[in-house]
Amino acid sequence: MMHKNFTFLYAAAFFFSFHSCECNKQVFSIDPGGNWIRHSDFSGPPRSEAVSFVIDKNVYLCTGYTNISATRLKDCWQLDPVTDIWTQRADFPGNARNSAVGFNIVNKGYAGTGYDGNNMLRDFWEYDPSANTWTQKADFGGIARDDAVGFSIQNSGYIATGSDGNNTLKDLWEYNPSSNLWIQKPDLKGTQRSAAVSFVYHNKAYIATGVNGDTAVNDFWVFDPSQPDTTSWKQLRSISNVSPDPTDDGYTNICRWNASAFIILGTVTGDKAYISTGENKSLYTFTWEYDFATDLWKEKTPFENSPRTGAVGFTLQNRGFIMTGRNNTTDFSDIFEFKPNEVYNSND
Repeated sequence: MMHKNFTFLYAAAFFFSFHSCECNKQVFSIDPGGNWIRHSDFSGPPRSEAVSFVIDKNVYLCTGYTNISATRLKDCWQLDPVTDIWTQRADFPGNARNSAVGFNIVNKGYAGTGYDGNNMLRDFWEYDPSANTWTQKADFGGIARDDAVGFSIQNSGYIATGSDGNNTLKDLWEYNPSSNLWIQKPDLKGTQRSAAVSFVYHNKAYIATGVNGDTAVNDFWVFDPSQPDTTSWKQLRSISNVSPDPTDDGYTNICRWNASAFIILGTVTGDKAYISTGENKSLYTFTWEYDFATDLWKEKTPFENSPRTGAVGFTLQNRGFIMTGRNNTTDFSDIFEFKPNEVYNSND
């Protein structure tokens, strides 16, 4: 798996995914809108496969992997978006790791699972920004894994999918911080996967992309914890051209893994989610916009820097960012913000 090897191929390749689609066919189109703005670089060591969580008006970036020196990390940093300054905070107390998950619940950050170079992990930790301290919590309820997705909805946290080193997974677990307990919830009904993305909108979690074996998956799902277990998962339109409906005819390069995602609310045309970077037999800059109202995707301006995988995406004060990541020769520390309503400008 990618957590052990970090080797990529740049040759074009075509293969069949879950629905026999050409998920990795690369079609470079004329700029369809949006602009990427570079910000001051991250102050910590360049890395990929880090975790991030947002608390109040700050984002935190912790752990990760430096590919060039084959070093796993446990440092943790805080960004103040007003000053654009990074401040180092207390180190993550567990083993240095990559491919873990992170999320926030109310005013605390949480991080766990991942891979330390020898073992898959299931320890789980809570970060208190006011005290700048970490506290170990109950181990994750499922089997140890990396490349899972983590998200929070209201006062609960969730970890789903991932890889145990031999198999890709599709289970879902809910964490209650008040009781410090994990409860297994209904499995994702679609394809098992690792290295997917998740984003939360209106108290529902969306899970898309990812890889099963060496095949990018194309099924797209939403989880609603307010519904009974039997109906908590709902399948959305696939992210490749698999239907006779012409609305997906241009879906040629959404399928991928190790991508980055974020949400921006109140754009000119409504609330949207975005997926960018990642890999699918080659490294991607393709950026796609998801419309929650229509369940449709639209290609946007590609990420305006080196193609990369294992980057971090996050929403901070309703602004969408991508940072860090790697390619075959470089670990990155750059930070870019996507402005979906601006005209593309290659000089900023």
